[in-house]
Amino acid sequence: MLAATIGAALAFGAPAALAGTAPVSPNGSVSAPAAAPRAAAPTSQSATWVAGTRAYFVITAPGDTTAVRNAVAANGGTVFQSYDAIGVILAHSASGSFATTMRGVSGVQQVGATRTSDVPADAYNPALPANPSQATTPAGEPNRVDMTQIKADQAWAVTTGSASVKVGILDTGVDDQHQDLAPNFNAADSVSCAYGKPDTRAGAWRDVGTHGTHVAGTVAAAKNGKGVIGVAPGVKISSVRIAEPNSSLFFAENTVCGFMWAGDHGFQVTNNSYYTDPWQFNCPDNADQAAIIEGVKRAQEYAEGKGSLQVAAAGNENYDLANKTTDTASPNDSTPVTRTITNACLDIPTELPGVVTVAANGTGTTKASFSNFGLGKIDVAAPGSNVYSTAPGGTYATMSGTSMASPHVAGVAALIASTNPGITPAQIRDKLATQANDVACPSDSRCKGTTANNGFFGEGQVDALKAVGTTPPPGKYFENPGDFAIADNATVESPITVSGVTGNAPATLKVGVNIAHTYIGDLKVDLVAPDGTVYTVHNRTGGSADNINQVYTVNASAEVANGTWKLRVNDNASADTGKIDSWNLTF
Repeated sequence: MLAATIGAALAFGAPAALAGTAPVSPNGSVSAPAAAPRAAAPTSQSATWVAGTRAYFVITAPGDTTAVRNAVAANGGTVFQSYDAIGVILAHSASGSFATTMRGVSGVQQVGATRTSDVPADAYNPALPANPSQATTPAGEPNRVDMTQIKADQAWAVTTGSASVKVGILDTGVDDQHQDLAPNFNAADSVSCAYGKPDTRAGAWRDVGTHGTHVAGTVAAAKNGKGVIGVAPGVKISSVRIAEPNSSLFFAENTVCGFMWAGDHGFQVTNNSYYTDPWQFNCPDNADQAAIIEGVKRAQEYAEGKGSLQVAAAGNENYDLANKTTDTASPNDSTPVTRTITNACLDIPTELPGVVTVAANGTGTTKASFSNFGLGKIDVAAPGSNVYSTAPGGTYATMSGTSMASPHVAGVAALIASTNPGITPAQIRDKLATQANDVACPSDSRCKGTTANNGFFGEGQVDALKAVGTTPPPGKYFENPGDFAIADNATVESPITVSGVTGNAPATLKVGVNIAHTYIGDLKVDLVAPDGTVYTVHNRTGGSADNINQVYTVNASAEVANGTWKLRVNDNASADTGKIDSWNLTF
């Protein structure tokens, strides 16, 4: 969300089409730029492109939009995509009078252009992004200061997140082949929403820059002994690419498509480290921008109504969102001009009702110099400076920005969803706020409010450990994060070798189990001690419920602690399969 000469404002360290520097690795070397998109075989998706084609939101009552869609066709336009559930039609037209004419049609509530430039020809024949070759990373996961700062490393002793929790990465795309992302990547629910309509071709979701892959790693890089670990390394991530290639712009129709997809595909959380181009701030007294506000707002409300919480970056302009005066960065798809604005003008999606707005911390609990702020605008804060995470091609990079802070909060939200099945977006929002650690205003007159809630840090810096509702179990911790497939009517074992523990196991041995499996009533789950003694922790209960994500307490005081312990899972019926996603022991 850094003000850009051209391109959506994302973060310091954004792709070359954006303002900022190239991503750098910890040793200071500059990462190689992402490979250029490769061409795809032609596939006709709509009418033939012509110069002068512009995109418009035509907004009507939710439900049957047939009459208004017919009016679009009768007045020089084509329907590129329609979201009847929210009454938003995405129309294309090369007619300069299209918007004015449609505003006079019965049943039409608003009409607005979503861009000040032509729709690219690529919209009608999209090229698939590159699938980069993958580098190999040596074993070892270095301790990340951003993770310890929000106590994510301690929260992992309670839960690493449930595989049943889906997080959508609405961004430039995600490199799903990356060694640290592939274990948690959900291709079935991934898509490209570039140009405002779902493109479900395999690989359409891949990164057209580097930004989305970096964000994805902060949310859920796997705890697999190499690279980095995300805040919620046990949850599933899906890529919803809303950036367009070449320009890296995030137009409003792409955001609407992304939110609708999130709602329809069961994402409990989405991360949104961008603002909707081309307007940094959309003002309701402008007909075009008013339609953008309404269209994106309806899509956000639809997603939330389906159980999806949106988390968004506050922006990198060091701007007071509570005292807006000027906008010098818009429109960024043509020629920006300086204009006077008021607080009625909104940075979307971050300023929409229901969205969690995230400011960036610098070192410790300081305000990052670039982070936007504003009393009543910021919900929580998280680390956003020099964040080390995944980059395309199996590589890693360091970036800074509120774009990097937001996925920390999305990860904490995913942990909350993991430990509270059935929790609503509003309840996650409340829990993020109440569990955040208060941060007082520094000696800076721009920071308004109290220690408990102020314009720099909102409710404070998020705390992953407090968010999952407990303290980590005392004692030594051992984990096997490897996947072990559970076949029908079969038994599988996952081992953990314990060493360095004196004497016997405790009477309160903690056994953390994360199993992804439909119909858990099929399963018998046992802890097997080194001497072969069996302790049953789950015996075919739960009926048709999905997944086991629970910490059991076992009296293993008769067992020598050191040795190889096993989690044994026996499937006793057909038609449902799954895997041991991870499990752990705390002595």
